[in-house]
Amino acid sequence: MTGIITVEELTQAIKNSPNNRGIDEYEAKNLALHVLNFFGYSERIIDNILEPEDRDAFYMLEDNAILTTEREETTLYDGREWRIHYWLFRRDKIDQLVENHVSSVEKGAEITSVYDELPDDIWNRGSEQ
Repeated sequence: MTGIITVEELTQAIKNSPNNRGIDEYEAKNLALHVLNFFGYSERIIDNILEPEDRDAFYMLEDNAILTTEREETTLYDGREWRIHYWLFRRDKIDQLVENHVSSVEKGAEITSVYDELPDDIWNRGSEQ
């Protein structure tokens, strides 16, 4: 998976994050939409566009390794140093979290197929015992 991060991919990554186990589809999708609205088609965004409650969501995703930060330092005309902080998606981690979902779905399919091999009368609880 490469290129633009989709709502579906980010939703799945959020749901599969270790710290977000139990988050429902609706909440994960809303968070994904909220975060993607800041990025649009960009690979990174500047931190100072965020409100404190938005930044909290970004920190949560950073804790789950979905987002990361970087900073750039520049010298202003008057000689002062200025730091610019950015947020970036960790595409590698998002792909890994999405892939974990795909493999767990496949494993789940294998487990349920075990029941297909059982004979029909295995579930009978008659007086035959």
